[in-house]
Amino acid sequence: MATPEEPIRLALVDDHRMLLGALTEWIRSAADDITLVAAVTTWPELLTSPAFPVDVVLLDLDLKDSIPVSLKISTLKTAGVKTVVMSTYSEPNVVREALGSGALGYLVKSEDANMIVEAIRAAQRGEQYVSAELDLAINSGDVGGVPKLSAQERRVMALYGGGEPVKSVAYQLGISEETAKSYLKRIREKYRVAGFDVGTKVALRKRAITDGIIVQDGSPVGL
Repeated sequence: MATPEEPIRLALVDDHRMLLGALTEWIRSAADDITLVAAVTTWPELLTSPAFPVDVVLLDLDLKDSIPVSLKISTLKTAGVKTVVMSTYSEPNVVREALGSGALGYLVKSEDANMIVEAIRAAQRGEQYVSAELDLAINSGDVGGVPKLSAQERRVMALYGGGEPVKSVAYQLGISEETAKSYLKRIREKYRVAGFDVGTKVALRKRAITDGIIVQDGSPVGL
């Protein structure tokens, strides 16, 4: 398994060959800290791959086989492999089932490509990552409550709300400036659905203080 100095060993499983090819090329060119060691179209191919077990598997939810996704995820977990599920579906119950089975990430296939890489990195750290669209669907009944932010979203909000420019936030977290902007977009959307407008930096800072993400002087809390 990967150490902090070693690249994350990733396997892709998707029965859509065109998408599999596109993801393969994109990840290989966009992420130096991720090594794609297997790209297969079926579940048995993953398990019998010479590269298995890997660090993280990016798994298509619907491989059109008779094996429940919960069994696949639990099998990978037993092997010490972390799972990020991707799907065209955004049904909250399906998302909850996958996460309840041990998946650390859940993405819709329309998600920005750079966020797929962030989900893989989050899984390697043992952190949960859910597509913003799906997170809003899961927590749609929580309007008026504080949005559920991932660990990385809290870090971005703490630094940006504490006064750092986007470029500095990206540098400190080891992510690209575009990725940092994507996180801010996700954060603002989650708060918007919860009934809070954090469209400006001042509003976001006030909300970060109110929600205990930063203290009054702008210092991050527990990050």
